[in-house]
Amino acid sequence: MRGRKATVAFMHPSEEAFARLLDYYKIRWEYEPHTFVLRTDEDGNPKECFTPDFYLPDYNLYVELTVRRANINRRKRRKIALLRAQRPDINIKLMSPRDFQKLMLKYGVERAPMSHTEE
Repeated sequence: MRGRKATVAFMHPSEEAFARLLDYYKIRWEYEPHTFVLRTDEDGNPKECFTPDFYLPDYNLYVELTVRRANINRRKRRKIALLRAQRPDINIKLMSPRDFQKLMLKYGVERAPMSHTEE
């Protein structure tokens, strides 16, 4: 939840910047709290999963920050499409690098980290 960033090991500085912004505006968040199984093998073991970066419980919203590399973005969009097809009850927002930069600039972060590591 909000205020835990000191104990969270973020995968990338962009995630930490996003968490700081959420903390500043007192928006509760959880970092990578759920992993959704997208495909299983014939024995029912997970074969493909997706773990969104953030969950905002007050908005029932998952947020996934994207990267500048097109191949990773395609993979994330495909996983989100699979998740939406299987679980239409899941509300998820894919935030592009451009949207992330605009958000950071709008709320007073001069230079936001722009690249992001794959999950």
